[in-house]
Amino acid sequence: MEEIDIKEYFNYLKHYVFAFIIAVVLMVGGILAYDTMIKKPIYQANTTVVIAKANESEGLAATISDLSASQKLANTYSEIAKSELVLNRTIEELDLHMSSKELSSSIAIKPLEDTSIISIAVKDQNATRAATIANGIAKVFAEEVTKIYKLDNVSQLSVATTPSAPSNNTMTRDIVLAAVIAMLGVAGFAFLRFYLDDSVKHTDDIEKMLGLPVTGSISRNDSKLKNGNELIVARAPKSIVSENIKSLRTNLQFTAVDRNLKTILVTSTNASEGKSFVSSNLAISFAQAGKKVLIIDCDLRKGRLHKVFKMFNNAGLSDLLADSSKNMGRYIRKTSVENLDLITCGTYPPNPSELLASQRNKKVLAGLHNHYDIIILDGAPIGGLADSVILSSLVDEVLIVTKDGATSKNDLIATRDALRKVDANIAGIVFNVVNHRSAKYYSYYGVKESK
Repeated sequence: MEEIDIKEYFNYLKHYVFAFIIAVVLMVGGILAYDTMIKKPIYQANTTVVIAKANESEGLAATISDLSASQKLANTYSEIAKSELVLNRTIEELDLHMSSKELSSSIAIKPLEDTSIISIAVKDQNATRAATIANGIAKVFAEEVTKIYKLDNVSQLSVATTPSAPSNNTMTRDIVLAAVIAMLGVAGFAFLRFYLDDSVKHTDDIEKMLGLPVTGSISRNDSKLKNGNELIVARAPKSIVSENIKSLRTNLQFTAVDRNLKTILVTSTNASEGKSFVSSNLAISFAQAGKKVLIIDCDLRKGRLHKVFKMFNNAGLSDLLADSSKNMGRYIRKTSVENLDLITCGTYPPNPSELLASQRNKKVLAGLHNHYDIIILDGAPIGGLADSVILSSLVDEVLIVTKDGATSKNDLIATRDALRKVDANIAGIVFNVVNHRSAKYYSYYGVKESK
């Protein structure tokens, strides 16, 4: 069983603030509506009857033995008070329009502990009728007990009066309970999601869990969705995201301090984790640093770099690999970013893995080495596919992009294992779409990132 980090759980609860508010408002609103519009007021009237037997030798003074006997018979007297005999007589005398069963459900008769006193409580929607029934039952009960046990001292201690307020007016208690239940419900739901959540988060100890460093963290950037322009480093070079990308570039250069970093494969575990966003902006970052850069869309299944750079995809990598000529120039396109060229994915082929594993692909990459300082390959997600695993053996380093709070830990472990089986050089993990307002960023190789 995985150990629960209480502090992390309470931090997780911050995401449910609005859920707490909505749940409390709905629950309290529902209770208020029920109590004021649906719930019918119930009134309770109470009376008591005392039973004692006068001693013939001492007049009305009850002996200790008589009192003890009365106490022992108290339960019996209670049953008599609830009997159909008493109830039917009460209904008849008070002209009540109800059955003895209905009347029985509205009364509570019990002996008071260590006494010979019988308590009679009656609940009814009509306050006056509740008091009338309570006094009526007490009168009939006294008469019937006197007949049955030949008692001569059965008295009504207190006369039931008309109650002024409903006995079921529990609005304050109901509101408090509704609010508590709503909060506990949301907290319980959040705890269940937290406990069952298998997603990897940038606050996790990745090095301990995977044995891989965190090479970069990319802040959440909703602005890129507003105008469809994902090239943040080119559009807003001083933004937090751009600084994150530049830190990633620096960290990559540190990982290859003793060797020439030429080719980088950017992949992910599953789709929609942002690998194309990271690879395209990383390419721009290298180009801005004065490097001659080529980015290749190696996702021959669902490649989208042509959309990111707003270009046509009529001739790309798949077409280049299928072309036996040595004319690679017509497949390489200049982008709007200085020093950055692009090869789109091209026509989606039926056999992408075979094309990427071909000798033709190796020769193409070897030929491009002589013309560029940095080549970035935007690969397909590894989950269940061999495409990027094949490419990983052809590059200097591999970056695994994960989406903060979305990528499965098990899937990420499987991705790491698949790359390690082919001895790929994994540079590290890149956390994408990190909410910098709810957590601190990682610092790697002493490079301080935004908070």
